[in-house]
Amino acid sequence: QVQLVESGGGLVQAGGSLRLSCAASGTIFRFNAMGWYRQAPGKQRELVAEITSGGSTNYADSVKGRVTISRDNAKNTVYLQMNSLKPEDTAVYYCKGDWGPLAYWGQGTQVTVSS
Repeated sequence: QVQLVESGGGLVQAGGSLRLSCAASGTIFRFNAMGWYRQAPGKQRELVAEITSGGSTNYADSVKGRVTISRDNAKNTVYLQMNSLKPEDTAVYYCKGDWGPLAYWGQGTQVTVSS
């Protein structure tokens, strides 16, 4: 059974940094694309950043310049380095992995940014 497990969330002050990790287990295949999404209370889940197996990246306008996504294909792991965090970045962050038409999601990790 394929599982994605996120880690690295927590409470941080505005202006601080966090690094999220998402490791895949239960599979030997490499995800085509991996990404991070977030969902704040009362809001829809939105894309934060995504990266293909070839390293191409895409970022939401709201995080450009503050966030960097990277991946280790050998470990089937994706990372999200977040700097200059703002209170509006507070949300549950979810990892997603795409393989063909299938999408796998992690359970989410809470990120809370205090002002």
